[in-house]
Amino acid sequence: MEITKKNRRNLKLQNITFIVLFVTAMVLLAWLTQKYKFESDWTATQRNTLSTASIELLKKIDNDISITAFAREADISQQRTLIKELVNKYQKHKKNIELAFINPEVDPTTTRKLGIQAEGEMIISLGGRTEHLLSIREQDLTNTLQRLLRSGNHTIRFLTGHAERKPNGKANHDYQLFTKNLKDKGLQISTLNLAEAHSIPKDTTTLVIAGPQINYLQGEVKLIQAFIKQGGNLLWLQEPGNLYKLGPLAKQLNIEFIKGVIVDPTTQMLGIPATSALAESYPPHAITQNFTIGTLYPHSGGLKVLDAKNTHWKASPLVQSTTRSWLEAGKLQGVVEFNPSIDTMGPITIAMVLENNSNKDKAQRIVIIADSDFISNQYLGNLGNKDMGLKIFNWLNNDDKLISIAATTAPDQQLQLDPMLWAVIGLFFLVGLPIIFIASGIIIWRKRRNR
Repeated sequence: MEITKKNRRNLKLQNITFIVLFVTAMVLLAWLTQKYKFESDWTATQRNTLSTASIELLKKIDNDISITAFAREADISQQRTLIKELVNKYQKHKKNIELAFINPEVDPTTTRKLGIQAEGEMIISLGGRTEHLLSIREQDLTNTLQRLLRSGNHTIRFLTGHAERKPNGKANHDYQLFTKNLKDKGLQISTLNLAEAHSIPKDTTTLVIAGPQINYLQGEVKLIQAFIKQGGNLLWLQEPGNLYKLGPLAKQLNIEFIKGVIVDPTTQMLGIPATSALAESYPPHAITQNFTIGTLYPHSGGLKVLDAKNTHWKASPLVQSTTRSWLEAGKLQGVVEFNPSIDTMGPITIAMVLENNSNKDKAQRIVIIADSDFISNQYLGNLGNKDMGLKIFNWLNNDDKLISIAATTAPDQQLQLDPMLWAVIGLFFLVGLPIIFIASGIIIWRKRRNR
């Protein structure tokens, strides 16, 4: 093509127009990035943004939150930057969160006076209550806010002396892992031997009977009954079979443990013993509101109301087995099949909630579960067992604000590949990619040479 003055002028005009449009587009993009912000987190549990549990907690906090962090300048220590990034996630969902920094080197007097132990330590203040936090993690900050939000102190006492599950025990059948979650959320855990104490302390917010295997003494049962009569809250976890002299307590609560063990063919198809009961959905209740995760009960019995005319207790089913399950009254030997003459077809009530609203100041709450394994160390990680357990304790302790806040985990923190795949990836980058670049260069060189 012959290049004329007119062509040169048109080319210059095109170039100028392109530059003007390009600069204009860049200015507009810069303005848009200042005015609007968009973030996308592709991790499985959205762990690089604030979790749903933390957001739900912030919605329930009405008071201002004050955070004082002790860290050196950002150019000296990374702690200040990490704290800013963490708190900024919370400030996006709640405006009245104030963050202030104190440099320990500049103000050592205040640092010593407030008992600061390490750089990066934060003092969280909410509703006139304060707590120190050493960890810069969302889970720990959310748990701290949850503890500060709780109304007053909550003491949960586990009964001992009858081979019950130990709240701090490390054995598979004990509850150490679960009670650690309770402690992290501001609940105080202690044990109580009625034979030694002869009374139940008045500051007990929830009494727990966790799968006894030795008979209670008559005097001990009367102490528990008196505690219930005085308006105390109770969680009763009971394995199928022997009640170990707690029959009078069941009668007082107007409930009956049905003879037998739940058998669920669904769990057997999933590779789980058929004597494990699966709950896929739940009857309406404050505890299970917006809760859609299944729960597993490894060795469960059934419950029913003893006298439907009893108006003292308002009884509601909390957890029920699937319609495919049944309550096996016979021996669990050989091939177990449903026998309509002695067995009871599902759904079977596994857990029941009792409420007594005769006290206008504070409602009495009781949860009875015909299984004591579901929050044990061995089974806590199954499906939504941990979340269900936390919701039950929040409800029992009248912390209704915290019921919908579930624990979350991040399953995609590590990328696991088999050795063969690692070898293929390594060969591709070490050998394959250089060959592709060399071949591309040769092809381009030959094409240019042949022009």
